[in-house]
Amino acid sequence: MAVPPEIIERIRKLRDEINYHNYRYYVLDSPVISDEEYDALMQELKELEEKYPETVTPDSPTERVGAPPSKKFRTVSHEVPMLSLDDAFSPEEIREFDERVKKLLGTDKEIEYTLEPKMDGLAVELVYERGLFMLGSTRGDGYNGEDVTNNLRTIPSIPLRLLSMHQPVPELLEARGEVYMEKNAFHRLNQERKKQGLPAFANPRNAAAGSLRQLDPKVTASRPLNIFCYGIGRVKGHNFKSQWDILHTLKKWGLRVNPLIKKVRGIEKAIKYHERLADIRPRLDYEIDGMVIKVNDIEFQERLGTKARSPRWAIAYKFEAAQSITRIVNIILSVGRTGAVTPVAIMEPVRVGGVTIRRATLHNEDEIRKKDIRIGDWVIVRRAGDVIPEVVRPLKERRTGREKPFVMPRYCPVCGSPLVKKQGEAIYRCPNPDCFPRLAKKIAHFVSKPAMDIEGLGPKVVEQLITAGIIREVPDLYNIRKDDLLSLEGFAEKSAQNLIDAIERSKRTTLPRFLFALGIRHVGEVTAQVIAKHFRSLDKLMNASVAELEAIPGIGPEVAASIHEWFGDKKNIRLIQRLFEAGITIEPMESEKALPLEGKSFVFTGGLKGMKRSDAKRIVMSLGGEVQSTVGRNTDFVVVGENPGSKLRKARELGIRIIGEKEFMEMAKEGH
Repeated sequence: MAVPPEIIERIRKLRDEINYHNYRYYVLDSPVISDEEYDALMQELKELEEKYPETVTPDSPTERVGAPPSKKFRTVSHEVPMLSLDDAFSPEEIREFDERVKKLLGTDKEIEYTLEPKMDGLAVELVYERGLFMLGSTRGDGYNGEDVTNNLRTIPSIPLRLLSMHQPVPELLEARGEVYMEKNAFHRLNQERKKQGLPAFANPRNAAAGSLRQLDPKVTASRPLNIFCYGIGRVKGHNFKSQWDILHTLKKWGLRVNPLIKKVRGIEKAIKYHERLADIRPRLDYEIDGMVIKVNDIEFQERLGTKARSPRWAIAYKFEAAQSITRIVNIILSVGRTGAVTPVAIMEPVRVGGVTIRRATLHNEDEIRKKDIRIGDWVIVRRAGDVIPEVVRPLKERRTGREKPFVMPRYCPVCGSPLVKKQGEAIYRCPNPDCFPRLAKKIAHFVSKPAMDIEGLGPKVVEQLITAGIIREVPDLYNIRKDDLLSLEGFAEKSAQNLIDAIERSKRTTLPRFLFALGIRHVGEVTAQVIAKHFRSLDKLMNASVAELEAIPGIGPEVAASIHEWFGDKKNIRLIQRLFEAGITIEPMESEKALPLEGKSFVFTGGLKGMKRSDAKRIVMSLGGEVQSTVGRNTDFVVVGENPGSKLRKARELGIRIIGEKEFMEMAKEGH
């Protein structure tokens, strides 16, 4: 059965919003929505993808972790990925998690779990060699983080040398923890910043992340940061049997561990402890947003394994999102980059979860009718639905008869063009490409960091340029002169020259960036990379059929049709020609030939003699292969080194091909 178009549109919108908020949260340290709102977005997307598995694509946020690290710091690879956790919001979901664990382990016995408060801070990895702190990095995207060693050294609660009086220290220890700022310290810091005329931090998590990612360690040292450690990556010279063992051994080595950790047998006791943490949460001097439940036995963890972005042996049991009641005073329309016209509720200001909200998207006309939302209604809102809060439902019992049903206008509220609605879609669109908000958002997308990366050309400047008549189309960006900028408010000689230089630098770009910048519907960053890698040249892509596009793994019919339709429009071809005439050049892809290990997956176990594990992984990826952290039925090769672990046993059970380091090196040489 075909996926309804409105579902496809909703999934696309959710992915775009989640990717944007990942960037705000992980890269900029400047989130614009609460954790509850983000969790709700991710939860809705996961539910839709589970219901319609054919919609899952490689670029979905559910298939990845976090966001890329900042380029301000040296990149550090996590040898054992720092995966995120699946979220649950109710006892029923937690019981379902317990049932899945038992089923996968093939047991009816009660499982022993460790319970840990879920800190609201910044995840880091601390690397100790023979007890000495040598390297510290942020979680980043889970696979690559930022080197913040010097900043972490300034945090008093992080030992520069592990203690060995109670337990011998290992040769290598990768400890994972959460850097945070206590509430009282956070308030004192904000008071000090206000005295200095500096903007206050929004919350303790923001303050901790911003403090840790300072270029000057002296700034970090002046901030009251702390840490709780919760787990490990690689360890050499010590074996752990349980998560409880890990936590208590870390503590013996001098690393801080949350005193509220607990070990229980049976999921009902875990649910009970979650209730206790929710009760004491307001009295804690640090922020927690839930409780992490982990299968205690390490052998069980290895048997359960991991998914693409999260382990199967752990789950985050989140606290409920806050709700409030307010009144809708009006419903207005917002015009997006693709012309989508979205109804937005304007509400009487109300505090929800510590934040004042005034607006909430209502998605589309069908959604408004389904919920029966009217202008003047008293409604329940929560910080858990969209970029801005979600209207859960109207309080019909409060109606007086003066409430007005919403009627979707048939003309664009900005330019007056008749709105269009394709058959099977729930969204109305403005067809006018010159409609101001459409044009402004289209150009802002083109110049954004993941696209052409024109620094200094943000949405406000784009609006200034359009209003002043300096640009009317994307190619006009490359005709901007310094005198044009000096005529605008906020520009001086230096800032104008900096922007001109940034525009000039953007002329040399890559095929994935260029494709993403074009703003083709359904083509996000990862999809742009996938199709660029497949076709390797713009000409081949422009002439591709729908069938050729659909043949690419991860590209479904909807995306293929959208790409084919875009390149079939003569106006778009002329746009590309004008951009090339303006001086844009696309760097050639590295290789036209198929990579020798493409489509093959590898798992490494045991120590390698001839190279570091990280170098071996890089070889696999450079030759087109995939490196997995656990052995599964889709694993092609298990590379065995010295003292292999349980992965070798698992490979034998599943009949996976097992090779030694020498055979792997021969494969690598043949590939190169």
